[in-house]
Amino acid sequence: MSFLAPILISSVAGFSTVLGSIVIFFRWKEENIHKFITFALSFSLIIMIGISVSELIPEASYAILTDFKIAKGIVICCLAFLVGVISIYFINKKIEKGSSNNIDLYRLGVLSMLALMLHNLPEGVVTFLSSYQDIHLGIKISIAIMLHNIPEGISIAVPIYYATGSKKEAVKKTFLSGLAEPLGAILAFLFLRNFITNTMISIILLFVAGIMITLAIHELLPKALKYNENKYVLLGFFVGILLLFINHFVF
Repeated sequence: MSFLAPILISSVAGFSTVLGSIVIFFRWKEENIHKFITFALSFSLIIMIGISVSELIPEASYAILTDFKIAKGIVICCLAFLVGVISIYFINKKIEKGSSNNIDLYRLGVLSMLALMLHNLPEGVVTFLSSYQDIHLGIKISIAIMLHNIPEGISIAVPIYYATGSKKEAVKKTFLSGLAEPLGAILAFLFLRNFITNTMISIILLFVAGIMITLAIHELLPKALKYNENKYVLLGFFVGILLLFINHFVF
């Protein structure tokens, strides 16, 4: 398969982060911003958990268990998933150590951008590798990534904008975060395309499932709940579950 289609898919998924910055072009009352962010984060975490549980983990585990004996396959699956869990937890702890409770909005936005760039880079690799082997699976993964990149863009754009008053600066930071996705795809094309195997892709998918589920439970859920907008949490859950069903039957 040509490398152009997988890179295009990764780019679309990555730059969907910029869509999150659209909210800064509207006049929002503070209480409405909290409601919207609560909804977006709740929606995002359901998408991340749902795509991991219904797509990534079953498909990747099946491929690994087919290639290896049951005991060895289970160990490989668990290790790949746990490395994803530990990796994102380690990154988050390092970022927290570099901040303080009195951190200003601009610094918070920049830290969010750096964290999400680290998150988006392996996503670009996975999207490229999966698309390179199976364009159908690549599109599914890119849709899931798009759906949680948009609220990630909000988490960058909103604090940057309210700190600087500059829409240009906020959009630029979300663009830089999204740029990590196609960069990961290009790195995959340059260094990994000749070594693509079912086992490699499956391990990476389980690794990303670990990242997604950990981010959803450890980061997004507490942030969604902190504004005490419970009906918007439930609304986000409902819309996320509905979209998962649509994604499953349409794609």
